[in-house]
Amino acid sequence: MGQYYARAGGSRQRRICWGISNAESAMRQLYSALLYLMLPLVLLRLLLRAVEEPAYRHRLKERFGFLPAQPASMDGVIWIHAVSVGEVHAASALVGQLQREYPRRRLMISTTTPAGSARVRDIFGSSVSHAYLPFDLPGAVQRFLGHLQPELLILIETELWPNLLHYAKASGCKLVLANARLSAGSASRYGRLAKLTRGMLANLDRVACQSAADGERFLALGLSPSVMLLTGSLKFDPAVDDALRAELERVRADLDLDGRPVLLAASTHPGEEEPILEAFRFVRRSLPSGLLLLAPRHPRRCTRVEARCTARGLRVCRRSEARALGPQDDVLLVDTLGELRMLSGLASVAFIGGSLVAHGGHNPLEAVAWGVPVVCGPHTTNFSEVNTRLAAADALRVVNNSQELGAVLAQLLHDPARRAAMARAGLHVAARQQGACEAVCAIVRDLLRGNAAAPDTP
Repeated sequence: MGQYYARAGGSRQRRICWGISNAESAMRQLYSALLYLMLPLVLLRLLLRAVEEPAYRHRLKERFGFLPAQPASMDGVIWIHAVSVGEVHAASALVGQLQREYPRRRLMISTTTPAGSARVRDIFGSSVSHAYLPFDLPGAVQRFLGHLQPELLILIETELWPNLLHYAKASGCKLVLANARLSAGSASRYGRLAKLTRGMLANLDRVACQSAADGERFLALGLSPSVMLLTGSLKFDPAVDDALRAELERVRADLDLDGRPVLLAASTHPGEEEPILEAFRFVRRSLPSGLLLLAPRHPRRCTRVEARCTARGLRVCRRSEARALGPQDDVLLVDTLGELRMLSGLASVAFIGGSLVAHGGHNPLEAVAWGVPVVCGPHTTNFSEVNTRLAAADALRVVNNSQELGAVLAQLLHDPARRAAMARAGLHVAARQQGACEAVCAIVRDLLRGNAAAPDTP
């Protein structure tokens, strides 16, 4: 930001920049002090999470910036940060393209959750490195950067951490915020810390926004128009490849569904299972062979969700049991990590969770990519642009309660032609919106061009 105002001309602009820089530094120091004070609570929360998900106890040193030995890189490191499973999926096409274009560079993917870590390994194996993102403490961040020495950091979606951005920029690393989205609520919260937010945004070399509305909110918070681009969503780019289709067919054969209609309830949250079970009860009146494929957003909730199912007289098979289903099984409960994208291909119709409650909804495109018609509730701010496009093309139906959900699901399951039309419309929307991966790769080429020849030659 300082250089920008200096170029804009005059000593007054330089004095403004100096004032903003000092204010941002003071705010960041206060933020760091508060974070140090809160560290015992942060660790306690991590250990409490580990009671149900033991993986949270593992590799704690990485969260303080201590990395294990990393494989040598011939020509630098590109670091991608993807918080959890959804962001890893969104970045998957981008990572594959970067691997092809920059074979001499090492790719590091960091996540915050063990589920994200597991998905990185499932998709990329040992072809990329993985680490947990360090806590945003000055010492932890500097240790991490000192060990990794990345030349480029790509943050997927709205991952804005004051110390991470400050010290990465100070190290000479180029910074890209890709697949950037910013809801009105999030923009309001960032606006309350205006000086700190402007300082964070000033560190970014490029911001690749999903939509024009997202871009306008970033600009209102102080982002320079010169670094902002409208690229669309990376979530449209990952395709269902032959390997994933083969995996689905193996699972379909193992489960022995015997042609049963499958209702997928994907990424559900507390407050949604009861309406879904009520809608399923309605569907079963006319389709007694229907199977509910129920995937809570957080698998640690599966015990409580299973209890709700059995209380209604439904027989539950957990996915981790890895057995064939019989006609007596009513619900297949997904208690495994990283399989939802593949299992979406089993669905006749998919309900996308986080939308009947005010959570903001989850990604409908994993089901759309399989040619599955989708239904959601009214709360979809996290994917408003995607859902608006799908609804306008008549590829998505919106419901407000269990009665509407049951009626719409029953209607679709009894109308194969309608389902097929919705599926075609969804695939058409997804195909038309692809291209964000190439746009972000173009940004990467531009930023790396000054560091080394791009793309690499093997």
